Amino acid sequence: MADKKVTSITSKSENITQWYTDVCLKAELMSYANTKGFINYRPDGYALWEEIQSYLNEKIKAVGVRNVYLPSLIPMSLLQKEKDHISGFAPECAVVTRGGNKQLAEEMVVRPTSETLFCDHFKDIVHSYNDLPVKYNQWCSVIRWEKTTRPFLRGSEFLWQEGHTLHQGEEEARAFALSILRIYNNMGRDLLAVPFLMGKKPESEKFAGAVDTYTIEALMPDCQALQCGTTHYLGTGFCEAYGIKYLGKDNKIAYPHYTSWGVSTRLLGALIMVHGDDEGLVLPPKIAPTQVVIIPIRADSNPDVLKACRSLEESLKAKKIRVLLDDSNKSPGWKFSQYEMKGIPLRIEIGPKDLEKGQAMLAKRYNNSKDFLPLEGLDEKVAVLLEEIHEGMYQKALKFLNDHIFECHSYEEVKDVIGNQKGFAKMMVKSSTQAEVEKKMKEEFNATPRVMPFDQRPFQSKDSYTGEEGAENVVIFARAY
Repeated sequence: MADKKVTSITSKSENITQWYTDVCLKAELMSYANTKGFINYRPDGYALWEEIQSYLNEKIKAVGVRNVYLPSLIPMSLLQKEKDHISGFAPECAVVTRGGNKQLAEEMVVRPTSETLFCDHFKDIVHSYNDLPVKYNQWCSVIRWEKTTRPFLRGSEFLWQEGHTLHQGEEEARAFALSILRIYNNMGRDLLAVPFLMGKKPESEKFAGAVDTYTIEALMPDCQALQCGTTHYLGTGFCEAYGIKYLGKDNKIAYPHYTSWGVSTRLLGALIMVHGDDEGLVLPPKIAPTQVVIIPIRADSNPDVLKACRSLEESLKAKKIRVLLDDSNKSPGWKFSQYEMKGIPLRIEIGPKDLEKGQAMLAKRYNNSKDFLPLEGLDEKVAVLLEEIHEGMYQKALKFLNDHIFECHSYEEVKDVIGNQKGFAKMMVKSSTQAEVEKKMKEEFNATPRVMPFDQRPFQSKDSYTGEEGAENVVIFARAY
């Protein structure tokens, strides 16, 4: 599919779907590939993913996780050993039937996820309790043949990390899965400036083959939910199916307890949607590949302008600030528009009059505010400003999230929140009728149960949908991507 030439950006408030596509293309994050559902990651888009990789690699290595790489093809017989797992992915699998010009003796599936491959490997390396825990992570792409695709949010191929760990006991395994969830949640705050709701998925939304699935959920500006990452406690089912056993301290054979967990380039979709505006991309400083752009004004008439810009560039680099000096012959207006579109958090302009006054003009991308600050000590001030910008963006997004969570005490309130797409409907639901309520919510409102928050304190005893007494579970419903 050929790239569209985007000459202007659709208003975010008028058509967020088209706005999103416009920003992805015009900010040069991606382009469409020739195969439907696939994209080319352009340098500015892939650089965002590299920042996520860098952040997560540091955090997961600190808790003992090591990176590995396993094959991209899975023999069909291997995939079918865990029946619940394969049934969940079968409709999305891409299947290889030929190698060269020969029919394969066995069909191969291009990995939709890698539990089966890791299990096949684990059975060869785990024999004793001394071999546990095993903590592996893989950075790769996966193929899931989606019917409806959107850049970064849902593709037939996407980039992700998938962690796989084995533990001696359930308590240790669950604790590890939850510790990874907290790392993901902190990444939302510290890197993406995107707040999440944390909790457990209900039975109907669990990962195929999981005992429990934990999730981070974000709310997009159109008040639809976006699942941004999951961790799973898989129990011993996979290990039993694939013959992963070990000799315990008590000289008895046991099965390890398994976790898997992952985030994907869907995070980039959340980043774009939560922060972007009608001028284009808006990036939080912590993840921005370029945090500051310096633009000389009328440098051709005063050589000292460029000299001052270069001096500032060097001092910012010395503070590990990612800075770009654009001394090209393009007009300042073109540069302003270009870097606003690309979402660079801070723009610094220095011209002849600024030099006379010993100052520079600083423009913050996220709120369009402008200030004049002294050139002396500006590098120190920029470092502080970047922290303030990141926190300001996070607090703005957090306020939006909190303002769009509604406790629903009755069916009428549920209908108002979901029917008018106001955000998250926080509901009380009876365990005995939860499956039926979920079915009706899907049929009536096209809403799904996104998360059961870890804070399960009831706000009433009645079921928010049926009105029946005895509701025990707090469940958050929403329409979702």
